[in-house]
Amino acid sequence: MASTPGILTDWPWTPLGSFKVGLSLFYVNACYLMHVSINIMVIYYKHDIYFVVYFGETDVYEVFLLQYVVLAPWVIHSTYSFMFGEEGTDLFYILVFPLLLWRMLHNQIWISLSRYQTAKGTGTIIDKGLEFEQVDRERDWDDQIIFNGMLFYIGRFLARCVLPRAQTDLPIWRGDGLVMTMLLHAGPVEYLYYWLHRALHHHFLYSRYHSHHHSSIVTEPITSVAHPFAEHITYFMLFAIPMVATLLIGTASITSYFVYITYIDFMNNLGHCNFEFIPNWIFSLFPPLKYLIYTPSYHSLHHTQFRTNYSLFMPIYDYTYGTMDKSSDTLHESSLRKEESPDVVHLTHLTTTKSIYRLPLAFASLASNPHTSTWYLWLLWPVTLGSMMLTRIFGRSFVIERQRFDKQRLQTWIIPKYSLQYMLSRQNEAINRAIEDAILEAEKKDVKVISLGLFNQGEGLNSYGGIYVQRNPRLKIKVVDGSSLAVAVILNSIPKGATQVLLTGNLTKVAYALAFSLCQRDIQVVTLQLDEYLKLTKSVNATEGKVVHDRSYAQKIWLVGDGSSEKEQLSAPHGTIFVPFSQFPPKKLRKDCYYHCTPAMKIPKSLENVYSCENWLPRRVMSAWRIAGIVHALEGWNDHECGYAMSDIDKVWQATLRHGFLPLIPTTTT
Repeated sequence: MASTPGILTDWPWTPLGSFKVGLSLFYVNACYLMHVSINIMVIYYKHDIYFVVYFGETDVYEVFLLQYVVLAPWVIHSTYSFMFGEEGTDLFYILVFPLLLWRMLHNQIWISLSRYQTAKGTGTIIDKGLEFEQVDRERDWDDQIIFNGMLFYIGRFLARCVLPRAQTDLPIWRGDGLVMTMLLHAGPVEYLYYWLHRALHHHFLYSRYHSHHHSSIVTEPITSVAHPFAEHITYFMLFAIPMVATLLIGTASITSYFVYITYIDFMNNLGHCNFEFIPNWIFSLFPPLKYLIYTPSYHSLHHTQFRTNYSLFMPIYDYTYGTMDKSSDTLHESSLRKEESPDVVHLTHLTTTKSIYRLPLAFASLASNPHTSTWYLWLLWPVTLGSMMLTRIFGRSFVIERQRFDKQRLQTWIIPKYSLQYMLSRQNEAINRAIEDAILEAEKKDVKVISLGLFNQGEGLNSYGGIYVQRNPRLKIKVVDGSSLAVAVILNSIPKGATQVLLTGNLTKVAYALAFSLCQRDIQVVTLQLDEYLKLTKSVNATEGKVVHDRSYAQKIWLVGDGSSEKEQLSAPHGTIFVPFSQFPPKKLRKDCYYHCTPAMKIPKSLENVYSCENWLPRRVMSAWRIAGIVHALEGWNDHECGYAMSDIDKVWQATLRHGFLPLIPTTTT
């Protein structure tokens, strides 16, 4: 939002909220007036996404995932005309909606590419943090696609009313029209945009409109379209000059329109991607090119200096009117040379088949919120299936995000394997090979610490990471499984004054350490299964009465891990506190009980560039296993914490608090 919002700041549909459903029904009536024999039933609404089923008189025609309900009448009518060969339907009318879908895909490709490159730290221009506030502000980047789609449909209708039919039925290709479009862009569009942009930086317009765009110092591709509604109206009028002009003189074509719109999106995304990749040799080979095409670093200076580099895509007008930033060439060269190696790496993996869409490299709106059940992602099953096949072929880890904390450079790498694959013994060899390759790659990059997240550590898989140290005894990098901090977090989540807890689930390294620590604190550990009781008694060497076998289900504090049954959870008394000690949270079956999240802590404000949620955890919360690696590096501890070894729990806890990490306040499910 601009600092002093002016008129037409919000999009017309912003105040409607859920009333958009009613608006879509209004459009259905419009379809009826167009004699389209199709009924609509809105069946789902969530996060501004509408799920609509289209029915004919007798049969279901299609099921669409529509975010663009305001485009419903035109989309339905053009689809109907195409399917039933309605007379008078031109090809452009049919292809508008596919063009909008292509624009969404094109933008998403840029978003993913930009986040991947900045996560790697290669060619990064502005090395500052991206935060949730910016992600939320820019999440409606597709509003401008909806708006443009409406104007294309309305413009087609008006053109057919005033121009001859032969002039509005656009051919697929005309070379002269494409050349004319490019010339009109380089001339009137670029020139007028330059002066419009300078006007927008006048304090009156800047405070009311353009300051919204400049709220993002660290730009992403979608920052390019984060503008108030009034600005988008002006920009569309500018960009429409070549399209309207070529239509009036009879040289327009579908290709020239589609190429021009794709060019605008491409250059917009390029200028805001925050990584430099255009090599110097291009400008050395053809020097005049620097006047005709800008670079990401060139436009980045406009977002940091504000009063320079105003040009749209062609810097010629900055050179002409003396507004070119003198450090443009220097920044371009230094950004190309920039390469960063992390100090700490957290190694995780995919969870469910739909988790790929929640990666920081994928859908920003999903990645910036805790994982929840989103059934509509099943509609993307072809993409999901393709990604699953790719994970079988390419098992190599890759980077997905990067942070900075107290001079430590942090990265998260992901093994492209799903949780289900970790449960299959036949996959163990491939998974271990992928984890070991990641550790050795981190070693080559001089990484200090690598922490193993989720199922990347387990007794059956790799002896809690110990096998990698055994196989590579000369490792300089420290392997951390984070068990000590996980135990510390759980111990400090147990209400003060507790004298008895029930421990249920698979007995892991964390479970044994918990039982031992609880016994030392004179808290009785109760088990439901006899074999668990015998194993714990033997392991912790507890005195009589410290570990007991009891199936009364009377305890009010339960420590639950993987393998605890639903029947056990349903047998717990009213008001029971469930504290997970596993990597994955238990299923919440009781509304009359309290559920802690998996071992995790709030991160300090000084930990920068946090713009996504770690699986199901809330914003700016990290798992104990991930934090453990960061603390290990900050403290400079020179030993591994993996295998069956445990660090001093109190020492790890105090060090973690000292660095600003805070315990969570548990919430209820009601």
